[in-house]
Amino acid sequence: MGSLRYLKNVTTLMLDSSKCTGCKMCTIVCPHGVFAVYDKKAELKDRDACMECGACSKNCEFGAITVKSGVGCASGILAGFFRGTEPTCGCDSSSSCC
Repeated sequence: MGSLRYLKNVTTLMLDSSKCTGCKMCTIVCPHGVFAVYDKKAELKDRDACMECGACSKNCEFGAITVKSGVGCASGILAGFFRGTEPTCGCDSSSSCC
C-alpha cells in the first residue's frame, strides 16, 4: 500500500523474527499490509506504512512484534481531528517528529 506515508523511518514497530512461528496473524490484522510471511517467518514488507495501531503486537501470541501504539504524529493527527483542534503530537522545535 505505497500511497499511505507520513514520515520515513519513524515508526516504533519492531519484529523479532527469532520468536516468529509464521502463524500469519500479523498479516491478517494489519490494516496497511506491513507484514508478509515467507518461509514460515514474518517479514516487514512495508515498515513505513505502519500507523502504530498496535493490532499486530496485541495479536502476536509469541511476542515477536512490539510497537508503541497511540504515539507519534499519526496519533496526534487523529486526536486533533476528534477534538476539532489542530494536530498535536507533543513535538516542539527540538523534535524532528512533525
